[in-house]
Amino acid sequence: MYATEILEEKRLCNIGSYEERLGGFNWAIAEKEMGWGRGDPLNIGWHLTDRICRLGLARKPALLWEGSDGRERTYTFGDLRLLSNAVAAALSRLGLQPSERVCLFLDRVPELYIAFVGILKMGGIVQPLFSAFGEESLLTRLLDAGTAAVLTQKKHLGKLRRIRARLPALRTIVVVDAEGLALKDGEVALDLDSEPRLERFPLFPATAETPSILHYTSGTTGQPKGAQHVHHSLVSQYLTAKWVLDLRSDDVYWCNADPGWVTGTSYGIIGPWSNGVTQAVLDSGFGADRWYGFIERRRISVWYSAPTAIRLLMREGTQTAKRHDLSSLRHLASVGEPLNPEAVHWSREAFGLPFHDTYWQTETGCIVISNYPGMPVKPGSMGKPFPGIAAAVLDPTTLEPHREPGRVGVIGLRPGWPSMIRGYWNNPDGYAKKFANGWYLTGDRATVDADGYFWFVGRDDDVINTGGHLVGPFEVESALLEHPAVAESAAVAKPHPVNMEVVKAFIALKPGFTPGPDLEIEIMNFVRKRLSPIAMPQEIAFVASLPRTRSGKIVRRVLRAAEWGEPVGDLSTLMED
Repeated sequence: MYATEILEEKRLCNIGSYEERLGGFNWAIAEKEMGWGRGDPLNIGWHLTDRICRLGLARKPALLWEGSDGRERTYTFGDLRLLSNAVAAALSRLGLQPSERVCLFLDRVPELYIAFVGILKMGGIVQPLFSAFGEESLLTRLLDAGTAAVLTQKKHLGKLRRIRARLPALRTIVVVDAEGLALKDGEVALDLDSEPRLERFPLFPATAETPSILHYTSGTTGQPKGAQHVHHSLVSQYLTAKWVLDLRSDDVYWCNADPGWVTGTSYGIIGPWSNGVTQAVLDSGFGADRWYGFIERRRISVWYSAPTAIRLLMREGTQTAKRHDLSSLRHLASVGEPLNPEAVHWSREAFGLPFHDTYWQTETGCIVISNYPGMPVKPGSMGKPFPGIAAAVLDPTTLEPHREPGRVGVIGLRPGWPSMIRGYWNNPDGYAKKFANGWYLTGDRATVDADGYFWFVGRDDDVINTGGHLVGPFEVESALLEHPAVAESAAVAKPHPVNMEVVKAFIALKPGFTPGPDLEIEIMNFVRKRLSPIAMPQEIAFVASLPRTRSGKIVRRVLRAAEWGEPVGDLSTLMED
């Protein structure tokens, strides 16, 4: 970006001067704009709908939805308020109580977005789950959360029926498209098209620290962890959406992320709607012409995507983009994994705009490091910390900040911002391990340059980042071991030109089984069915044995190093064959 362009963008963007925003920053800036005072009730559902309607925006479109079959629906903020009231009332009639976990196991259909708001209004804890999850992934998360109800579609109902007997806390399954379906005991239908719109609902008086959303994230060891957010997270999500994504009243905003992941709730629901911004949703898989056509039809102005998607678009070339009128776009941002410099240069050529990388995690709840509108973009850099976020690169041994630029260390954040999770569900020890020496430890490594820009180096553990989705090796290995041919297994990240990383499995077979292509495909599909397509190994290596320490622990770093061409490190603790 040229200097004159930077000056013009700085003058027009919401954040204005980054340097000026740093001085004397306080989260009360957002609280004042939202009309919320400390000690007052704070319910996210009310702020996304009733508050926006009180600002005179009841007739403004809130959701522009398109399905993969070409169906279209439009909902105003007034529709959203009335229909979320109806969902809240329906769930209450079913006997659901505040603080109970209510799972959304849905595709990106309007019912998901409306029910998300309704659950919060009645005081429930929303548990969004990716609809492509298989039975084992679904069971693990519902069992851990003690989920009381699940909202789903008939296309996913079979998975729930097959595991329901193993879920003692699950009382109700709500099917949002149950027409023509024979429902069983404990299953009810909820049709928003016929459900009476409700003018008033007795809103649950949530406070800042009332639990709101339970997102599950993968770790290196053990089962997925439930990251518990609270209603106060709204403060961070409102302001970061306004300053980082530069959302304005006349925008039409598109976030590619599925609400089963934190980006799809923080910035696919809460961020835009708390700012009174219209958002568009495309419930469809990837296709360059399909996506560009959607941007063209809906006149998308702000687009929040992922590096994997951008790399797929790059493979189609700039000519595909130039076949469409994309002149409505004015700001682009990416999330989920490091954005390579080539993608920034390519987006300037294809769209006349750079993608701005943003960095954050499920645990942070909001963007914590970013390239901001009006600030020079250094292609390949994560950017600088958001005002109000104290970030540093820490020495891995002392956990003290590095003083010299360019040294690799762990990204640490000073606790205390509004959207930081308040714990892991049923796992206080795991949560406590995320903090040391006064820092929240992200588990990611980076450097900082002389200008204060952060540069991502890699994960500090074995978690696999495939297409922006974190996959825990333990969960993959557990699923592999359920296959009758597998004696032991290890899952590691393998580099990939589009997804950045994919899952590669190393497997030692039981006696009587012979490695080969047919068995490889069988095992891949076995994992896909139990977990999800993103957790399925893209490659399997059959081995005689796996590298272990003398105490018997599998050492994944040895396998990973071979895939990435990295030094193996100290092998003195490994068991000799």
